[in-house]
Amino acid sequence: MAMTGILRPGHAQIRVLDLEESVKWYTDVLGLVPMGRDSQGRAYFKARQERDHNSIILRQADRAGMDFFGYKVLDQAALDGLEKKIRDYGIQTERIPAGDLMETGERVRFKVPTGHTTELYVDKKPAGNAVGTENPNVDVIDGPGIGPVRLDHCLIYGKDIDGNHDFYTKVLGFHLVERVKMEDGTTDLAIWLSCSAKAHDIAMVRHSEDDKLHHVAFQVTSWEQVLRSADILSNNRASIDVGPTRHGITNGTTVYFFDPSGNRLETFSGGYDHYPDMEPTTWTWDEVGAGIFYHPRKLNEAFLTVVT
Repeated sequence: MAMTGILRPGHAQIRVLDLEESVKWYTDVLGLVPMGRDSQGRAYFKARQERDHNSIILRQADRAGMDFFGYKVLDQAALDGLEKKIRDYGIQTERIPAGDLMETGERVRFKVPTGHTTELYVDKKPAGNAVGTENPNVDVIDGPGIGPVRLDHCLIYGKDIDGNHDFYTKVLGFHLVERVKMEDGTTDLAIWLSCSAKAHDIAMVRHSEDDKLHHVAFQVTSWEQVLRSADILSNNRASIDVGPTRHGITNGTTVYFFDPSGNRLETFSGGYDHYPDMEPTTWTWDEVGAGIFYHPRKLNEAFLTVVT
């Protein structure tokens, strides 16, 4: 698959209620690598196999949630072309200057139909991973906390997911991987979209309020690592929401949990490859329980309703 345009999820800025408590938790429990703080006091982190300087930014705030989610694009020509397509579609863009985020170049910022602030960028300073690029070891075998390998995806909630679907596919170049239908058999309750060959790079659920975050997800390498994540969370008395279990949708394995501010996070492993020529998978309303949680085949009400 030729990788052009948008390459992958690049960063998320998450609001936390107590920055110092959160920095310690994201370091010691989640196991991200601290990468410094900027003049605004925001704290930066990367996952252990990520080569760019940062993927998670924490900002002190009076309410939890996500400020924005960013995608890395191939080059400047791709960024300029995507900005033109966004404007031609009727969505206003803003150029955020290089250096506003630590070690990050100029970003194009805009709001998608569900009200979520989204960014595209080209440049982020290479920081290297723990094993290097010449004769590397397979992986780091120790370190604090869960130690996920990368930022994987996010799930957002909002009213106009049909508008998001249209925009993401026609303008940003994503393709539809899976969908869940509502009781009428026609309306989408949720959709999973990919800009790569992954099972998803973003997912969306229809909701009565815009600009809500359900979760930010991190990739781990195996089902055993999902189980290990749950052990570490339990050892640290973290709040586990659901799992460990398997999704019917994407076939990935998962555990969901909350950071100290109430932001839901996920460690995710597996999931099938999906290419743009493949037909999307559809789940009907009567089987949505198995789609979300394949083993119990039923939904957790709090999982559907608790957002930040």
